Amino acid sequence: MSVTEILFTPLLKADPGRPLITHFDDAAGTRMELSRATTANWAAKTANWLRDEHDVEPGDPVAVLLPAHWQTAGLLLGAWWCGAHVVGAGEEAKVAVVPPGGTADADVVAVASLDVWGRGSGAPVDYMDDVRVHGDDFTPWQPTPGTTPALCGSTVEELVAEARDLGAKLGTDQRMLSTVEWNVPAGVVEGFLAVLAAGGSLVQVSNPDAGLVAARRESEKVTLQLG
Repeated sequence: MSVTEILFTPLLKADPGRPLITHFDDAAGTRMELSRATTANWAAKTANWLRDEHDVEPGDPVAVLLPAHWQTAGLLLGAWWCGAHVVGAGEEAKVAVVPPGGTADADVVAVASLDVWGRGSGAPVDYMDDVRVHGDDFTPWQPTPGTTPALCGSTVEELVAEARDLGAKLGTDQRMLSTVEWNVPAGVVEGFLAVLAAGGSLVQVSNPDAGLVAARRESEKVTLQLG
């Protein structure tokens, strides 16, 4: 099974309506919250887009060159769901997803707008606009072997084990406030996958304003701060 099926699907089945990620951008003054079910829909759309439009098969490299964001969560889960090997900057890829103005060495370079409401960027290959037309459910054509590379050379089995080790240190059922950037690979594991492995929900803050931390911890009912 894929990383998504192992770490995320059990959370979805247990409580689909629970928040998975609440994303703040303090510089823009925005907040967006996605439930587990809504995140699963974006992940499914992404997996269908990668497989059906771009022929991504298990082990194929997909470069995720985005900051921590709710769009990035759907992209990562969708990439793993179809068995893709997520890589970072400087790696050749079959598909790369970059922020506006970004570049990459890939057969296809798509732009993710990072707009709080999910509006497109207007780029020739636009991640948000393109995935929107795909289905809300995804069924793999074949299981993803545990030995398939999943993140910068780490296999599915290795990545899941690392996330579970880190997640065990966080405690269960936590509402976690984080400013950890999702750099590939360490930040993705520590700031995202470990949270999934711990069964938690994430309050992710971009461009954090230190003066808002105390009030946000209270308003968002935060029980643990990652960074």
